[in-house]
Amino acid sequence: MKKTVILYFIFWLSTLLAQYKIGYVDSETILSKLPEVQDAQKRIEMLIADYQKQLSEIEREWKTKYDDYEKRKLIMSPQLRQETEKQLIELEKKINDFRQDKFGANGELFQKQQEIMKPIHNKIFNAIKEYAETEKYDFIFDRSGDLIFLYVKPDHDLTNKILEKLFR
Repeated sequence: MKKTVILYFIFWLSTLLAQYKIGYVDSETILSKLPEVQDAQKRIEMLIADYQKQLSEIEREWKTKYDDYEKRKLIMSPQLRQETEKQLIELEKKINDFRQDKFGANGELFQKQQEIMKPIHNKIFNAIKEYAETEKYDFIFDRSGDLIFLYVKPDHDLTNKILEKLFR
């Protein structure tokens, strides 16, 4: 009985899918071919380098103060030692805050990447949408994401057609 139900379901699903026009693209390939992406990557890399430089300066300041503190802590008055330790703790907090603000999950780097890449993603999406509407596709999947294909007929790969549309 179960086999009959499963076979019926498979038959039903295959006839249902036969009515749709389906294709896929590889967005990683598309992104790797667009000159705008290389420009965006350079801008992002420059931003990262700038943030790293700023972070290094703060870390260098902390290291200098810490080394000085370690050399002089035995001859410091308790009050001066306490003040210096407080300054070191504040610098550590500044370092951690900077890392979080710039490199954290919702930090400036993430936001800038989104801002820089959004027009490119929109351009690709619009090209896919226009192609799908023109060619009357019901579904177009991105195979570079989490979607896994066990078998795909190469005829359904629309990556090059989308690239052609983007370079017109």
